[in-house]
Amino acid sequence: MMTKYKEKKSGFTLAELVMAIAVIGILLAIGGTQIMNSLPDMRLKAAARDLYSNMQMARMNAVKNNTIWGLVFDPANNRYFVCSDSGADGVWSTTADNSVFATINLASYKSGVGYGHGNITGNNSATTPPGAFPADDVSYNSNVLTFSSKGLGGAGYVYLDNQNNSTTYAVGTLSSGVVRILMWQGAQWR
Repeated sequence: MMTKYKEKKSGFTLAELVMAIAVIGILLAIGGTQIMNSLPDMRLKAAARDLYSNMQMARMNAVKNNTIWGLVFDPANNRYFVCSDSGADGVWSTTADNSVFATINLASYKSGVGYGHGNITGNNSATTPPGAFPADDVSYNSNVLTFSSKGLGGAGYVYLDNQNNSTTYAVGTLSSGVVRILMWQGAQWR
């Protein structure tokens, strides 16, 4: 006598499939909201790191080429220029005749990234960088940072914030040419 074996079928039931899709949807909704909330701060951090990198690059090229390189900050138009020469007039702040290596528009980072010091108020003499904020959030003389052929630069900072005004970055240099990036966290620079 022959016995019939029931063939075992494997797979998902419709109920299991619907439940898995629901769980994935909930996880995506939570994760998507978190990503969207942190996007402005990620873009601000990218802008600050790019400014830091551009300062380092200008310093290295000044030493490598035995020339002067500069960064010209234009807060009114939310941009800055990396320049390899000050042009025929010898004035860095008039960028029309400068040899512009790169133009960086802070608006391209989106999320309201630009010059600013967020919700930090008053004279923060106990912090680094010390002192009150400049009106245009750039503390370099004439809004120009230059690096000599020895890698030395002017001391100062550029302050960047975004639409949230909760985070501020200070990117700047010491007179020795050392480039620094600091982030305001609560009550101090880190």
